[in-house]
Amino acid sequence: MTVSLLLVDDHRMVRESLKRSYIEWGFDVIGDVASAEEAVPLAIAHQPQLVVADIAMPGMDGIEACERIANQCPDTRVIILTMHGDQESLSRAIRAGASGFLLKDCSIDELMTATRLAASGETVIAPQLKPHLLAQVRRPNSTMTATSTTTSHRITPRETEVLQMIADGHSTPEVAERLFISQKTVKNHLASIYQKLDARDRTQAVLQSVRMGIVTLD
Repeated sequence: MTVSLLLVDDHRMVRESLKRSYIEWGFDVIGDVASAEEAVPLAIAHQPQLVVADIAMPGMDGIEACERIANQCPDTRVIILTMHGDQESLSRAIRAGASGFLLKDCSIDELMTATRLAASGETVIAPQLKPHLLAQVRRPNSTMTATSTTTSHRITPRETEVLQMIADGHSTPEVAERLFISQKTVKNHLASIYQKLDARDRTQAVLQSVRMGIVTLD
């Protein structure tokens, strides 16, 4: 199935190069714009499956655009691209609801593969940024309350298994294969987990569940 995609980057050469690559890989590029201000209304109007956005742009940055799109387009997933991955930007992107955070020095093949994974529901983060993600998990969370502890008790043993495998980096097909269940069942478990943890996606669910002591992150 063709995946619809919106490109956002203020560098014309980068934007046009990415557009050609995405078209060659079979994506349906519904638009390519130079600013987040253009991207948000376009995303709301067309509801693409994916938005791939640069982080550093004049005016509104890619992360703020991500948050607005996530709020207005619940079925649209956003991948953030950046030249420099730092812990604060990764943290902001996760809170904004990004489904991917990739460095611009990745290869075209890596970007296309990551985009496909994001379209299928996976969360994709550049390997170089995993230490930042680990630091984000280990950061004290002042918002945790007794309610969080109560929530952890509502996570079923099977959901805990699924969460732990997601935390270990397994994809939906891998979780299904290892637990001898269908991919649809895995997705149903994830939907239940998101609701219980008030999480938008896998990354937020893993961060919250690690902080609550439900799973561990090596």
